[in-house]
Amino acid sequence: MTASTVRATPALLVTAGAVMISFAAVFVRLADVPATTSAFYRLVFGAAALAVLLALSPRMRAGFGRGWAGSAVVAAFFAADLWFWHRSILYIGPGLSTLLANFQVFVLATVGVVWLKERVGWRFAAGTALAMLGLWLLFGRDWAGLGPEARAGIVLGLLTACAYAGYLLTLRGVQVRDVGMRPEARLLQVSLICAVLLGGINLIEGHGFAIPDRHSLASLIALGVVCQVLGWLAITRGLPGLPASLVGLLLLLQPLLSMVWDLLWFELTLVAVQWLGAGLALAGIYLGMQSRAARR
Repeated sequence: MTASTVRATPALLVTAGAVMISFAAVFVRLADVPATTSAFYRLVFGAAALAVLLALSPRMRAGFGRGWAGSAVVAAFFAADLWFWHRSILYIGPGLSTLLANFQVFVLATVGVVWLKERVGWRFAAGTALAMLGLWLLFGRDWAGLGPEARAGIVLGLLTACAYAGYLLTLRGVQVRDVGMRPEARLLQVSLICAVLLGGINLIEGHGFAIPDRHSLASLIALGVVCQVLGWLAITRGLPGLPASLVGLLLLLQPLLSMVWDLLWFELTLVAVQWLGAGLALAGIYLGMQSRAARR
């Protein structure tokens, strides 16, 4: 077996994971249920799939009985992430909401600079400039002409980026403090707690838990099993075997493909200058992924 063949398997895993996760916003849109309800079922079906995996593999269960307090903090950020994002998807569509959520790389890098006193290089500076220009071309030029739902969707998408960064930071923190706990066990804890949180919020908002039809059920199951579990497992299995530059490029498939699915299935409509803005934002996100602070 050649070295290139060895590297091909991790690359295929990360690619497959990014493709699977790119459908998450699509399934949210197709589920045809309130935003919090779809987020709740995402966690329920995801937790069920994880529970089956852990039942079949005792190795994956390592540490499941401890660390629940740390997982509760992680789950709070993840619940906020899904609450913001699922609404953004319904307001501005799968593609743009996913693009905005990926601005988390700049939030993470900023935390690295402010909190960890890290230095950033030209990639971060160039990536930030490109992403901000792209954001302005997408939305800023015609902000006054946007409707209230579109404005709310944009703000929620950026709040998603902040909440997602908080999720990643707290998840990394609890993993560092308990290296003996398997990530699958941690994710099941987070999923269970997050499902309880979102279920309570769903009730407070006055929504029920009824799933309208088989089409909606299939979308919610796919959201939980394919996007929440299988996509995540594929990416985490493949990441250690790849250089950072290739990882950033492959992970960029998620927002890029989300925009493609939005264009094909939901008739995403952007003028030429907005497509340019989307391209600049994607380029900026890629450069942000390569920065030392964002990788940390």
